[in-house]
Amino acid sequence: MSSPHGQRGAALIVSLIMLLLISILAVTAFRLGKSNLQIVGNIQQRSQAIGAAQTAIDQVISNIQFTQTPDDAVPATVANPCNGTPNTLCTSASGGTGTDIKVTLRLGCDSIQPIATTKLNWNSALDRGCLKSKPNSSHGQVGGSNNDSQCANSVWNVHASANDTITQAAATVDEGVGVRVPVVTTCN
Repeated sequence: MSSPHGQRGAALIVSLIMLLLISILAVTAFRLGKSNLQIVGNIQQRSQAIGAAQTAIDQVISNIQFTQTPDDAVPATVANPCNGTPNTLCTSASGGTGTDIKVTLRLGCDSIQPIATTKLNWNSALDRGCLKSKPNSSHGQVGGSNNDSQCANSVWNVHASANDTITQAAATVDEGVGVRVPVVTTCN
């Protein structure tokens, strides 16, 4: 049998090694938790930027004004802290008014195609507005008998870039939209 005097140092060394391993595990768990928290925070900030960009697009395409003045599609309002900057909206990260997230919009007309009168539904109030006679049209005028109505289908690309000025999170949203416009509208 071994004497108790020979085992005193071994128990101390094993205890110190166990304490060191537990400390390393605790530090590693803390670092992983901190990294995961940063990742979740970044995802949340990016989601807020995407939401702000989508809200800006929805606000712009809810009014046909953007087809007439695409370079100044955002109406000047008191609620917009970025007021004065063309096609720029500012919002708070919490969804209220503020300048945390700045959204810049770029609108482009891809195509405008006149609608033939034969494609319109004469029973629809929307389509009947397209059947009005052309102003100053006369027989013998070039294009006077082309079967086109007073309306056209237009296709637009709306690009929104959102940047969080505090966290530097960024997101881009592109959306296509089709809009019926007067036939006199042109693509720029």
